[in-house]
Amino acid sequence: MSNIPEVRLGIVAVSRDCFPIELSVKRRAAIKAAYAGELYECPVTVENEADMQTAVDDVKAAGCNALVVFLGNFGPETPETLLAKQFDGPCMFVAAAEGDGDLINGRGDAYCGMLNCSYNLAMRHLQAYIPSYPVGTAADIAGMIADFVPVARAVIGVKNLKLITFGPRPQDFFACNAPIKGLYELGVEVEENSELDLLVSYKAHAGDPRIPAVCEDMASELGVKGNNYPALLPRMAQFELTLLDWAEQHKGARKYVAFADKCWPAFPEQFGFEPCYVNSRLASRGIPVACEVDIYGALSEYIGACVSADAVTLLDINNSVPAQLYDGKIRGKAPYALTDTFMGFHCGNTPSCKMCADRAVKYQLIQHRLLEPAGSEPDFTRGTLEGDIAAGEITFYRLQCDSEGVLRSYIAEGEVLDVPTGSFGGIGVFAIPEMGRFYRHVLIEKHFPHHGAVAFGHYGKALFEVFRFLGVGDIAYNQPKALPYPTENPWG
Repeated sequence: MSNIPEVRLGIVAVSRDCFPIELSVKRRAAIKAAYAGELYECPVTVENEADMQTAVDDVKAAGCNALVVFLGNFGPETPETLLAKQFDGPCMFVAAAEGDGDLINGRGDAYCGMLNCSYNLAMRHLQAYIPSYPVGTAADIAGMIADFVPVARAVIGVKNLKLITFGPRPQDFFACNAPIKGLYELGVEVEENSELDLLVSYKAHAGDPRIPAVCEDMASELGVKGNNYPALLPRMAQFELTLLDWAEQHKGARKYVAFADKCWPAFPEQFGFEPCYVNSRLASRGIPVACEVDIYGALSEYIGACVSADAVTLLDINNSVPAQLYDGKIRGKAPYALTDTFMGFHCGNTPSCKMCADRAVKYQLIQHRLLEPAGSEPDFTRGTLEGDIAAGEITFYRLQCDSEGVLRSYIAEGEVLDVPTGSFGGIGVFAIPEMGRFYRHVLIEKHFPHHGAVAFGHYGKALFEVFRFLGVGDIAYNQPKALPYPTENPWG
């Protein structure tokens, strides 16, 4: 996934000049030895501002793009926090626990120093990652660093991201319309284009010599049973190359891209197919293509791709699970009430690697009803990737800018159940503990749109820290029954 950052970590130890510098040096070396991944150990131990500048220059020269600032003893408040200001990348602050020496000359008081450090960070309005309990042994801190990596990867990605849209957004889909002010506050660049721009570029790719190779790759991915329309592959391959070339030619000063494209009603008739399968293929490579010009959906997908280092998708929080399906397939077999379940659906944008083996390229039933003659064979509404989403752990989440320009988010961990849906599209039966209450008191109460991003695994802890680091003040989650929501009627 070349569209996802590679985190190159460095560690800098700091030392207050009235404490033995050897404490910070040996404790830093112990962390380096305990950490299983790549970690550049800066040889400069920071005691003053001159040391700070030397250390920043050193880790930059070493190619580091994320930094661990380690209080091996009490630490100097000014230079240690200036590290976060001068270093161009996410910084984590951790402190040494006692226990590796005597408590006279071997006591570092980093537990105390961490308080002053956090106070100074706040005075400078600096954002930093501080673990839930940031004081520990070398082994403890090695674990904290491992937790920091996906957070750093997402923050680096967002700060170097360009969101490319092809619109305008569909009529009557106001949920996909949101102020772009929040994107600029996050440091994301935006490029807005029209569908005509995309169509012109698509037509310019006619006869592209790379098309046969892409068709061969598509056929291999789909297999014989999934490749229902072999003659359609060249058109879809041409579109895939159009998007990939646009990304490369338009990323400008940014390193990473994500798309939010209009996909109906004009698209299929003018392009000759539905874009869903192509969108799914790009998502599998870490290049999300959000449906219906959902720009915050694209951003949410990209954050999830960075955190999980895996494919993600965007789904409608679509329909309730019928009681007869629940009674026959779920009740007594899984620890969920009917209201904990729902179906997540979209036309066919979920990557094939996250779907059941019977997934296949089909046609968009709803668009066929709307755009093609009744009773006719599907033509330009073909191109969706349909089938049930594979069972497994998921995290449903979203980052959104509301109509007042306030960034809000939610995160809920759950699973896709191994229950056949008997429906169409890319779809699955989802279960999230206390979903009914979450649906009412978060999704509806806070006016979130119908689209949610899905990461395939439990990534709530990392996503929470990413949103905190990005300055999102409202991070909602599916609260347990014992913890009422502020808007929840205590009498039911």
